[in-house]
Amino acid sequence: IDSSKRAESSQQAQNKARARNAQKGKGGLKRVYNASIYSRDGLCAAWRDEQGFRQVVLVCVVSLVLGLYFGEGFTQKALLIIPGMLCVIVELFNSAIENAIDHTSLEPHPFAKKAKDMGSAAQLLSLVLVAIVW
Repeated sequence: IDSSKRAESSQQAQNKARARNAQKGKGGLKRVYNASIYSRDGLCAAWRDEQGFRQVVLVCVVSLVLGLYFGEGFTQKALLIIPGMLCVIVELFNSAIENAIDHTSLEPHPFAKKAKDMGSAAQLLSLVLVAIVW
């Protein structure tokens, strides 16, 4: 009886996993199109709702303009521009972490604080990288 219950439970877990991951199996251009829509939605949400994201985009735009102006050759221009882009990427991850934690619970918790602080530290280090490069 126990083995049949375990088999049934295992089957239910597999069915739930399949239902959750139904989109994972889709491929081709439809998947690429959907991914681009989700990415656009994420960028729009970050711009609309996250002041820190807008500030970091400003840093990125400034580093882009200055990098194109002061850089001599493709490699030097890229090395001046990439840290600003990295800041934008890290800020997106940081905002995603904060939103996921806030969705889970708004009550203070040591693990939530630790995760948010680590995301903030990653953003600080990316900004330090921009300062070092410039």
